[in-house]
Amino acid sequence: MNDPLWMSFPLLEPLPGFTHRFTLRHPTIPVDAERAEVVHRLTHWHHEQVQEMGFSPSDLCIAEQIHGKGVAVIRDAVSTPIPQADGIISNTPGLVIGIYVADCGAIYLADPVTGAYGVLHSGKKGSELGIVSEGLQLMHEHFGTLPEDVRVQLGPCIRPPAYEVDFAGQIRESCLEAGVTPEHYADCGRCTSSDLTRYYSYRLEKGRTGRMLALLGRTI
Repeated sequence: MNDPLWMSFPLLEPLPGFTHRFTLRHPTIPVDAERAEVVHRLTHWHHEQVQEMGFSPSDLCIAEQIHGKGVAVIRDAVSTPIPQADGIISNTPGLVIGIYVADCGAIYLADPVTGAYGVLHSGKKGSELGIVSEGLQLMHEHFGTLPEDVRVQLGPCIRPPAYEVDFAGQIRESCLEAGVTPEHYADCGRCTSSDLTRYYSYRLEKGRTGRMLALLGRTI
């Protein structure tokens, strides 16, 4: 589904028990500031998005995001950003997990067989470090997920020629090498530098910009 303020993805829409969205650029919230300030300015609106998805803001779990490959496994709501984590996985109904991006890739992982799910923040560094392989491995270890059952969706991110590294291609390669089937992998193909009325771009806006929020929740 396409909305002026958020988007969703055909690969994930039919999955029973899951709901998701990817917030876009808000036309009236000023974002010419550093990350902490713009995230603060966007928080109320992001919480409204969470509520529209059927959750309470207290159900939202966010990662600290340090451009590493740490993936946190959670079973209950966490009220503050999870330290040293660039990804979150869970299988708990009633939680919604989120990752902020502004050129980096947001990777959604959803396993309709076990009910496990995750979101990962993967830019140049995270892709080089193999965060998606880490996330899939932890889903297997903790929840019994098989990679061939996982639906993987990559959201909008910066891409060549606007950026010198094709980390979107690296993410796809890593997924297929880990056992994700090609029919269960989707990339929206959109470059965040292509439309500053719709996306935030860290590179084009010299670091002073907002953040999109990738949200994935389990409803049952």
